[in-house]
Amino acid sequence: MIQTAVRLLLGMVVLCLGCAQVAAQVQTPTDTIRILVVYHSLSGNTETMAKSVVAGAQSIPGTKVLLHRVGEVTADMLFGSDALVVGSPVYWSNMSGEVKTFFDRWQFEFGVFPEFKMRNKVGAAFATGGQISSGKEVTMLTILAAMLGNQMIVVSDGGAFGASATTEGDSPGIDEAEKADARALGKRVAEVAWMIKRGQQR
Repeated sequence: MIQTAVRLLLGMVVLCLGCAQVAAQVQTPTDTIRILVVYHSLSGNTETMAKSVVAGAQSIPGTKVLLHRVGEVTADMLFGSDALVVGSPVYWSNMSGEVKTFFDRWQFEFGVFPEFKMRNKVGAAFATGGQISSGKEVTMLTILAAMLGNQMIVVSDGGAFGASATTEGDSPGIDEAEKADARALGKRVAEVAWMIKRGQQR
């Protein structure tokens, strides 16, 4: 009788340990999401915003972030990401030529069509401009329009269309409030990317 009781007790202990291991595996996701943050910057202002976007995205556990200038991006980086955040300075109320070339490369160099290889990836934009009314919203909208044309899922935070910063006049450089907006954008992108990935895994 004693031996039987001991065996039952040991069996229950082993069963409990097994249940604990399964629960730990369920509670701790082993996969990650990848966010690609790309930008063009001459003065360093857009680069500063990009780094804040990265910090915001990295605040969400399990998120890996790649930061690159637009000219450094490869097809593997682009298609291997779950989300893409693009930043540009404002040139004549629009995105810079370098950022426009980046989008042009999607088809002519990377071949996004006809499979819509960016479909259902999360997209977002940020911009820097010298003056308050320099065209930052137009710049972000043109970036988002390129993403929408590729059937991406666009999100915003830090502003109506994304994060932005005014870099001249009474607001030289990038201040802490603008960095906070950029971090909020990065965090939101990561959160939504995780929502989509978890939904696809069900």
